[in-house]
Amino acid sequence: MASVPFHYLDLRAFAYATEDSDRVEAALRTFLPEEFPVQRTESEGYHGDRILVLDTRVENADDVRHVLARLAGLDNIDRVLDELDERVDENCSLFLRLDKQAAYQEQAELGEGLTLRGKVEAYPADKDRAVANAREALADHVADADADPDPADGN
Repeated sequence: MASVPFHYLDLRAFAYATEDSDRVEAALRTFLPEEFPVQRTESEGYHGDRILVLDTRVENADDVRHVLARLAGLDNIDRVLDELDERVDENCSLFLRLDKQAAYQEQAELGEGLTLRGKVEAYPADKDRAVANAREALADHVADADADPDPADGN
């Protein structure tokens, strides 16, 4: 079983007044285990329009594995692995932006609309260790995805 060197993963999406909030939630749920709780917070835009913030935190190791397995399905996961130095900050946080439209169609692509922030475990905490740990975890899940082409089945 692949290791999970993450304290947590935060996923967030905004549903604007022109969007169907259920569809935006469905896009977010593309990366989550079934029945995972998603918090909805209403906010207001500059012009008074409604903005619904959908977010969740994944902390359980099996649930984190599920999210990582979905990320391993990114068409350009090699690009993500190559860019980890830029995607992990000095606080050991990994940042990814994912395409909301693709996620609604149950596909994982880099793009706009969904954000993922993961706190990478590193002892002692420093960026280089965090990058190495994130690279190893993602590469392990890519290898698992190559062995099992359907990461959505939970294995």
